[in-house]
Amino acid sequence: MLSQTLINPSFWSNVMQSMIESTLTEKSYWDDVWHGVKLPAEIKRSDNNLLLNRELDVFEKYLPKEALSILEIGGAPGQYLAYFYKQFGYQIHCLDYSEAGCEKTLKNFEYLNIKGQVYHADLFSGELDLPKFDIVFSMGFIEHFTDLDLVVGKHLQYLKPGGTLILGIPNFLGINKLFLKSLAPGMLSKHNLSTMDISQWKAFEAHYRLETIFKNYIGGFEPMTFLIKEKNSFWNSVLFLKARFLNKIFHQHFSVLRNFNSKYFSAYAIGIYRKPFG
Repeated sequence: MLSQTLINPSFWSNVMQSMIESTLTEKSYWDDVWHGVKLPAEIKRSDNNLLLNRELDVFEKYLPKEALSILEIGGAPGQYLAYFYKQFGYQIHCLDYSEAGCEKTLKNFEYLNIKGQVYHADLFSGELDLPKFDIVFSMGFIEHFTDLDLVVGKHLQYLKPGGTLILGIPNFLGINKLFLKSLAPGMLSKHNLSTMDISQWKAFEAHYRLETIFKNYIGGFEPMTFLIKEKNSFWNSVLFLKARFLNKIFHQHFSVLRNFNSKYFSAYAIGIYRKPFG
């Protein structure tokens, strides 16, 4: 997920802008992206990233506090895994189909002096020679696929019975969609917006008999979601200036509103589930 999983805001802003002219599933594109990542990269609480703080609040409230194995799907360059290693003491594993992304992840772990395993493989290339993990997660991965049931099933394939599944996804519905339709329609078209209506997740929850631990939109209204400009035009310039203004005031003066969430304005959604034993 490139919209909200920030290593630093300026880097991800550039990535989002280049997405507009790129195909998200092309390995060559992602190789180029990860070649440009500056290391070390890790997720930390920050006064400048209130949405990320809300994500970490959810993790620290609902995830087990014991030494467990965790796999991130589409995990380059390992910034979330670094957080889980330091905060929870998890044994960290990354799966990514970009060779450059895997190399960056290994270097990132080396820079941060943490131990982690990296697998260079395509999740959809068939049965992978991977162990089962206590926790499997992805942040901003599932919205790039049309068959949500299939992609969730691939996550569960590598999760132990009774293990924890975490799914994070940006929300481009509601007011976010209104801005993005004008500012970045190309980027918007590369996401399956139906996956962002978490009421639709009931289908795969029932199919796989998942126990819901947490499921909700988080982060409240986050103007950074649509702080992108695909084409220069008078109308886009006006909208972009409005987005910058909203971003400033909602970070400085209206942070309390982040306690209110809805698919019509929140920036992100997270689901945490337990896989059945039988």
